[in-house]
Amino acid sequence: MKTTAIAGRAAGLRGEITIPGDKSISHRSVMFGALARGTTEITNFLQGADCLSTIRCFRDMGIEIENTPDRILVHGRGLRGLAAPSVTLDTGNSGTTTRLLAGILAGQPFPSVLSGDASLNSRPMKRIMEPLGRMGARIASVRGNGCAPLAVSPGQLHGIRYQSPVASAQVKSAVLLAGLYADGETTVTEPTLSRNHTELMLRGFGASVVSSQTDDGRASASIRPCEELYAQRIQVPGDISSAAYFIAAGLLVPGSELLIKNVGVNPTRAGFLKVCRDMGGRIECLNEKIAGGEPTADLLVSYSPLHGTTVEGDVIPTLIDEIPMIAVLAAYAEGTTVIRDAAELKVKETNRIDTVTENLLAMGGRITPTDDGMIIDGTGSLNGAEINSYLDHRIAMAFAVAGLAAEGETRIRESGCVDVSYPEFFRTLEQI
Repeated sequence: MKTTAIAGRAAGLRGEITIPGDKSISHRSVMFGALARGTTEITNFLQGADCLSTIRCFRDMGIEIENTPDRILVHGRGLRGLAAPSVTLDTGNSGTTTRLLAGILAGQPFPSVLSGDASLNSRPMKRIMEPLGRMGARIASVRGNGCAPLAVSPGQLHGIRYQSPVASAQVKSAVLLAGLYADGETTVTEPTLSRNHTELMLRGFGASVVSSQTDDGRASASIRPCEELYAQRIQVPGDISSAAYFIAAGLLVPGSELLIKNVGVNPTRAGFLKVCRDMGGRIECLNEKIAGGEPTADLLVSYSPLHGTTVEGDVIPTLIDEIPMIAVLAAYAEGTTVIRDAAELKVKETNRIDTVTENLLAMGGRITPTDDGMIIDGTGSLNGAEINSYLDHRIAMAFAVAGLAAEGETRIRESGCVDVSYPEFFRTLEQI
């Protein structure tokens, strides 16, 4: 069990950082490349454990994938070119791999089984099983508990109009990907718009995808059955969820100024920037551009005294993975921060309402958990403590940043879990 020590009261952090590729986009680039005709070239791919699980699964279905330090080459065999796997498809700790792949497998002419590690196999899968089942997919929880392992059998898929009870990019993507193989148009409507990487990238590969949004915030995406997708060149932007830890570090540690390069700032993902600015954070966007349909920018972050805010409603789907980091910022801020409408935190790698609460209390923070979020009374300071990551990469990284500004040493237990999304995290932290 690896433990990493973080010395408190860090001096001003300075330097330039290039963030690893976006995890969501890296997953999708391999998946869609495998389903496309021709060779897809991917640069700045995230070499994290979750994305490597996606590569492994498609290799097990007969797709040749060259993984080199400079680029990934996915030799796609077309929309109907996957081969029956001879083994259980091992998705590791990756919920994205499991849920999106379930949508793809629902349209295949062969049976398959998806399974991951103990954490993955405890996460809810009914949220995709139910809409895929409505489409005619034959998908079952092997243990009958609504979780993986999932057994997927061939079935005739039909286009549906699905009203999703939650704004979830994974649910939306699973249904849209199954819609590629359906006999008619498929539409997913969400309470608010979730991250839209699937819609943007599928359009780039040649699929017919239409998005719309109503005045009350409800968002819909529709896809028509597709005969073929076509290979693309994809430059993956830096992952804003990974950048969030260094943005927070720059805001929290006095005397800091950091330039974080080539960060994806897709509006469906950039709620963290809005909340930081609402708290008084100084973040400047430089060199803004569009690459592969995704907006990117360099972020100049400077130390800023912070104050409390309210985080709720439509912004929640755009920052759900960053809430542990927001909670840490709130603990160092002046005043009270309220986070609500975030019950989705309960079904991540850990119940993040519980794990954030436990660890902030260990550091002397003032936090009250609620059914759909938390209330944090900022004290302006925290004390070093022993932090239990519970193998949740976002908990480990958020509390490593908390330790930078704390009084005394902070120790992150099972810190190796950061390899899921940011293998170089602690090395980059040392560099600045």
